[in-house]
Amino acid sequence: MSTQEHPLGISFEFFPPNTDAGREKLLGVRDALAERRPRFFSVTYGAGGSTQHRTLDTVRRMRESGITTAPHLSCIGSEKGLLRDLLARYREEGIDRLVALRGDLPSGMGGIGELRYANELVEFIREETGDHFEVAVAAYPESHPQAPSFEHDLANFARKMRAGADLAITQYFFSADAYFHFVDRARALGVEAPIVPGIMPITNYTKLARFSDACGAEIPRWVRKQLEAYGDDSESIAAFGEEVVSRLCQRLLDGGAPGLHFYTLNQAAPTLKVLDNIRG
Repeated sequence: MSTQEHPLGISFEFFPPNTDAGREKLLGVRDALAERRPRFFSVTYGAGGSTQHRTLDTVRRMRESGITTAPHLSCIGSEKGLLRDLLARYREEGIDRLVALRGDLPSGMGGIGELRYANELVEFIREETGDHFEVAVAAYPESHPQAPSFEHDLANFARKMRAGADLAITQYFFSADAYFHFVDRARALGVEAPIVPGIMPITNYTKLARFSDACGAEIPRWVRKQLEAYGDDSESIAAFGEEVVSRLCQRLLDGGAPGLHFYTLNQAAPTLKVLDNIRG
């Protein structure tokens, strides 16, 4: 496999499987997507470190493909000692990229932890490790679902970037205008780092609606109505979803987006089909 990165600057996100079958399946997904020469893989991390060991194990398996892999690191529910130990372990493993997130407090967890916000986590990473890690943070073009206002969320985003983040990866969205507006507003606040669009392939309407309602991602009404009209016709849903997401990606790239970050849900085919439809 060529070590040259894909000219679009693509990257792919995975979650740690919790079964042997899931882990085996993910290796095939990894190999199929590694052939597209992504800039990096990323692996999610449960709030409060709830998937800490599975995250590191998954990162190790993904790196066997030769692709740099960035573990997610969230601060909610985690103490500085745990985070410090994780950072040291990651350095020992030769990991040099991280995705730093606030994270969500799982139900039943008692404390928020010593670090409450992502900007504090970024500052902590820099204090502990200097410039060793390339640090990515999250961005919300349609505003974080818990933010009191768009302006408040935008100010929080700028604060994270000033804390030492190297790039941002957005929550997925289906409105290119929302992304471009967010980028323009962030640039006006002095944010110069790349803001990479997060892309969610559409394969299952029920799951997409549930994810979107939880994270505040707006599904345009015309897309909802069309997906609803297909009912249980999974082939039509997948074909329509491929068309919608491919058009979105093309418009983003034509408008100057610095790359694309795909939320793969541990599947290769939907992302590969979209990549085959877009031009660099």
